[in-house]
Amino acid sequence: MTIPEQIQSLEALAVLDAQLKVQDEEAAVARTELEKLHATVKKFEDKVAASKAKLGGFEKARADHVIEVRSMTMQIEHSRDKMGRARTEREVQAVQREMEELRKLMRDREEELGRVVADLDGLRLQIDADDAELTKANEALSARREELEAKVGSIEGGAQSRNEARDALIKKLPTMLYRRYDQIRVKRGVGLAATTDGTCKGCHIQLPPQLFHRLRREPLLDQCPSCMRVIYYAPPTTPTNKG
Repeated sequence: MTIPEQIQSLEALAVLDAQLKVQDEEAAVARTELEKLHATVKKFEDKVAASKAKLGGFEKARADHVIEVRSMTMQIEHSRDKMGRARTEREVQAVQREMEELRKLMRDREEELGRVVADLDGLRLQIDADDAELTKANEALSARREELEAKVGSIEGGAQSRNEARDALIKKLPTMLYRRYDQIRVKRGVGLAATTDGTCKGCHIQLPPQLFHRLRREPLLDQCPSCMRVIYYAPPTTPTNKG
């Protein structure tokens, strides 16, 4: 393979690599958006599930407190009956102490019941809010999923054909030349640069005059001393006159 043919193949390879880079970035953006939509749905699904699991515990606690309050109410009624049957002052005082203790316990249970009910109501409101957010997240995902998946599929299809063309070009190039080009491409994003006026078009640094003269004198591939890109001479294009 002659040097001009190598230059031509490298130019075609650089174009493909630039196109693949753009495609990779576009696919990454689409995938990231899709992942964020899925993550938002998952976040609210987890929140709703956790809240509903907690809801069962609150409902059981409320039911237990209601049973305790009812039991204490019955005990107080029973104590009132005992009061009516008391015959001595000592018996009356004992029943009064018993009733006072029961009333105190019942107030405590009623306060605890009130707190549980308040927590339960707050949790239900939170579940309703999270359910609404989950619905919106699912709607957003449904609205964008098909478009984003189609976009990623299209990009991957185009990338496959370009990668096949890239592989064909690589096979034509000397192994050491390709490795040098690819190492710089991975590091700097672009592995090839041209010079027309003595300036590297990759890093825009002036080339040593001796190197530039050699590149101009004969078809030659070298490396820019500043950015290390594979460099070659590209004659200036002559503007065409439109009359």
